[in-house]
Amino acid sequence: MTSKLTRRDFVAGTAAGLLVSGNASLAANPTRRRVAIVGTGIRGVSFWGEFLNREYSDVLEFVALCDTNPGRLEYARQSIGVDCPTFTHFDEMLDSVAIDTLVVATVDASHYALIVKGLERNIDVITEKPMTTDEGQCQAVLNAAQQSRGQLIVGLNYRYGELFTRLKEHLAAGKVGKLTSIDFNWYLNVHHGASYFRRWHGIREHGGTLLVHKSAHHFDLLNWWIGADPVEVHAYGGLEHYGANNPFRGDRCMDCRHSKSCAYFWDMRTNQRMMDLYHAHEAHDGYIRDNCLWREDIDAFDKMAVQIRYSNGVQVSYTQTTYSPYEGFRLGFNGTDGRLETWEGIPSLMARQQDPSSLHEKEKDQHGNRHPEMEYHEIVTQQNFDTLERERLPYVRAGHWGGDRLMAEYLFRGRDDKPALRRQAGPRDGALSVLVGIAARRSIDESRPVRIADLTNLELRS
Repeated sequence: MTSKLTRRDFVAGTAAGLLVSGNASLAANPTRRRVAIVGTGIRGVSFWGEFLNREYSDVLEFVALCDTNPGRLEYARQSIGVDCPTFTHFDEMLDSVAIDTLVVATVDASHYALIVKGLERNIDVITEKPMTTDEGQCQAVLNAAQQSRGQLIVGLNYRYGELFTRLKEHLAAGKVGKLTSIDFNWYLNVHHGASYFRRWHGIREHGGTLLVHKSAHHFDLLNWWIGADPVEVHAYGGLEHYGANNPFRGDRCMDCRHSKSCAYFWDMRTNQRMMDLYHAHEAHDGYIRDNCLWREDIDAFDKMAVQIRYSNGVQVSYTQTTYSPYEGFRLGFNGTDGRLETWEGIPSLMARQQDPSSLHEKEKDQHGNRHPEMEYHEIVTQQNFDTLERERLPYVRAGHWGGDRLMAEYLFRGRDDKPALRRQAGPRDGALSVLVGIAARRSIDESRPVRIADLTNLELRS
């Protein structure tokens, strides 16, 4: 995937060794912040819209919503519960409304252009991950952030997740000595994993493949945990399950003649939210939310294996599978003095089983509901020549392991109970989280290792 914005175009005029710092909280503003959202899909409506309006209306007010789909835009306005102007043209919104904070929650490949326009007007911008989907876009955003008086904040909410924060604390304390390598395996099940290939994420032109869209979360965690910069990436991947790898296909699940024989059939009519947000407004832009998993234009990888070398010598072995029977992850941290590991969703390691079809809904849940079938998270540490130690943490899965709420608390109220961990993510963090995935994608396409330094002019720390 190649942007029209080349690296050469954006290196010009920017000093070599560009280094963009992290961010301060937006809460320093003494008045209610004037917030606008561009992109009224499920994330824009549910978290950035409904959740913020419900929990933070004392410190912010929505002054505009923008989406190219007028039907979905009106649904979003009503669902969020605001009475503000709506726009189908982004530039018109910027010209018409005074905005303090712009939230970008559109299709991934469009993030960079909207971010840049916001920063050029010195507006604070919060963008959903991934910050961009290719290196040219990434350079454009870094340049804009360097030149703007507005802040750029990347919504890398996994950092705030309670389990992931605890892991960072253990690593910072030297729990296993000097960190030397990490094993990181992520499993998307046949419900959640398949959902990506029904949507625009299955087309690399829109989402940059899941190495960028999904793995940006994971690569950012790795960068943050390790505390060093990624240097080189060598990856393998393929598309062997979804797309053209099936003997039959239809136009969409809802009216597919194969519904009784396809194990992946999803009846969107059973989900009123999806019907109201997407199906009711298809006529405006033709976007089909229950697209066929087997359509032949799918070109994103559905299996990925990535090796990453860091500037401090740490090595990472990462995999992502998109058609696993269960949803979860395995994490192992190897150090000079021992090993620390944790997991989630692995049936053989769980006291109680869970319904795999509902796991993604629990992840998105912003109401803080507890899920009794999951009693705790467990971290196991074993020092060399010693017995193992088990640490049990309260199970928190809602709102991305509790990260959504904690991130919002920091951004809009300035509350951070662990400031030393520097969980807020700025443009540098956003860039490095996507550059690993961009390098991995290029490595797969070109069958060679790719150096991060060759992608943008971001100066890497040794």
